[in-house]
Amino acid sequence: MTADALLFDFGNVVVDIDFERVVTRWAEHAGCDVAQLRSRFSHDEAYKRHEVGAISAEEYFATLRTSLGIDIADEEFLDGWNVLFGKEIPGISTILETTNGRIPLYLFSNSNRAHEAFWMQRFAEVLKNFTTVFVSSTIGLRKPDAAAFGYICEEIRAPAERIMFFDDLLENIEGAQACGFHAIHATKASDVETALSPMLR
Repeated sequence: MTADALLFDFGNVVVDIDFERVVTRWAEHAGCDVAQLRSRFSHDEAYKRHEVGAISAEEYFATLRTSLGIDIADEEFLDGWNVLFGKEIPGISTILETTNGRIPLYLFSNSNRAHEAFWMQRFAEVLKNFTTVFVSSTIGLRKPDAAAFGYICEEIRAPAERIMFFDDLLENIEGAQACGFHAIHATKASDVETALSPMLR
């Protein structure tokens, strides 16, 4: 196919993320067992509300004190929260730079304001490739909800079937496909490269 726009997830498509680093750091701050925290942490309702900007970082951290059973300061929660992000996915920068200017690039991340402030600065160079960066906490909508994908279509001004979407989570791929997107399950840069190669010859 050809596409009018390419839409990328951020975590584990552009940049490595790993929640194991987060719970490990929180356990260090709390002086408790990592396995215990790992078993208690989940993408619960508070997590989702935080990702659509309905509650602040401080409010979310307050819920974590209860759900995780630890009492650490907001600064310690934030310190652990931001070690989520590792390095760029090997090879992705080259792919984005090669594609930029030929097909418009957009990014859509389920993320919160604290994380956005961190990664927008740390990964500013690779993010320059994107025409627009959509963040769930800013637009008030998150993947895989249909309303989120509908919003993206309106903002990009392209029909869903003309947008190629890359994400590492199958639930987001399925949500996008249900909305008519051409969605690619991408777990490494070569998945993106293979999908794009017919359009970039």
